[in-house]
Amino acid sequence: MEALDLARWQFGITTVYHFLFVPLTIGLSAIVAAFQTAWYRTGKHSYLQATKFFGKLFLINFAMGVVTGIVQEFQFGMNWSEYSRFVGDVFGAPLAMEALLAFFLESTFIGLWIFGWDKLSRRVHLACIWLVAIGTNMSAYFIIAANAWMRHPVGFDVDPETGRARLTDIWAVLSNTQAWSTYLHVVSAAFITAGLFVVAVSAFKLWRARRHGDTGDKGVAPPAGEGELFRKTLRAGMVATLIAGAVVVFSGDHQAKLAAEYEPMKLAAAEAHWETEEGAPFSTFAVGDTEAGENSIDFTIPHVLSFLATGKIDGTVEGMNDLQAKYEEQYAEYGEVDYIPNVFVMYWSFRLMIGLGLAGVGISLLGLWLTRGRRLPGTRWFYYAAIAALPAALSANIFGWVLTEMGRQPWTVHGELLTAQSVSPGVSLGQVAFSLAVFTLVYGALAVIEAGLLWRYVKAGPSHVAPAPDEGGEDGSDDASVPAFAY
Repeated sequence: MEALDLARWQFGITTVYHFLFVPLTIGLSAIVAAFQTAWYRTGKHSYLQATKFFGKLFLINFAMGVVTGIVQEFQFGMNWSEYSRFVGDVFGAPLAMEALLAFFLESTFIGLWIFGWDKLSRRVHLACIWLVAIGTNMSAYFIIAANAWMRHPVGFDVDPETGRARLTDIWAVLSNTQAWSTYLHVVSAAFITAGLFVVAVSAFKLWRARRHGDTGDKGVAPPAGEGELFRKTLRAGMVATLIAGAVVVFSGDHQAKLAAEYEPMKLAAAEAHWETEEGAPFSTFAVGDTEAGENSIDFTIPHVLSFLATGKIDGTVEGMNDLQAKYEEQYAEYGEVDYIPNVFVMYWSFRLMIGLGLAGVGISLLGLWLTRGRRLPGTRWFYYAAIAALPAALSANIFGWVLTEMGRQPWTVHGELLTAQSVSPGVSLGQVAFSLAVFTLVYGALAVIEAGLLWRYVKAGPSHVAPAPDEGGEDGSDDASVPAFAY
């Protein structure tokens, strides 16, 4: 094993770990803002409880996302200095905009939101959480624009003297077709994850109350109105999941067509598609021989891949064998390079991303039917499925990013810089192994802390952060009768 291999593992592990928190932060910020908007408009105490309860969980996740994200940036200088040297003038622009505009926006107003419950008017306080949500989603766009540039580099030229990429058009980078399409797909997937987080927490609280006969662990009745509160949040999470699911399908279709145009090798690897073909079929299960460049077993649906890639059932889809020969000729100056990514990882990441994501959407659709007319599901299997939908959604997000990043290999910047050329020349295998071990231990400790905090506050319930008012009941609390509770 070389330092390059371990450096790739390290960046992959830290990125996957960080991305466990990113989709929840993106989606939960808007969902919490929606709950607070409902409280602002109706004055119902249940919406205040939902805002504070899920707001607390959002803050825990937000803090973990910030901590784990900082580590990623250090790796650019530690393990990938050659990459940083080449892309710094281009890659740094959207990242600087993300920090100076989006992150400062969300970090400033999240502070005002946390400490402003009893100091700001309801309208101004509501504006704060919406600005947090806007800043979070802006942040995502700038980062995705930087990542999209690596897959479809535009708005730059290469300085002949320094050999570095030089930014010539920032708007070309920010308006990159790959950027806005990927953003739509990633953010809608984030809303599926956040929606299923709300669904899972609500289902857990409802099932726990049902299992204990509407009593707590010590036989104490739960606070009045929590059953109805979590039925509302359960349905709200399901609605968010379904809407986001529709956007994921639309954006995913567009992503496939962009891949066929700009990243045909990624598309071919994701389908274990070896030979160029008109009316190419969609593979449902394949066992391939990468040495021979063919599939020994392949169950397919005729014409579907061509339709997904080109919009025509008889469209031409390039195969990996032809693309390998094409790239060997096009990039002859790089010598002998295997341009085919890991087909096994690509093929199954694609299917697990789709399958796990659709499973969560299906559970939400079923849940909306089972909870119609103020009903609650009467069978425990649904509660188990609703809780299990959360790790399924998180896994779908991870497999989606594995597909995106592995599909670009062997390039860090497509057509411009190979991954093998990007690693820091002065970093040894032992140094990378040591830092990877340290990161693993630290991240393991952070995972225990995160899980412990989430469990603590989920178990405590909304009454811990927003006790029910003495008067007014579930729906009778107006602004004057609802006290302000700071975190």
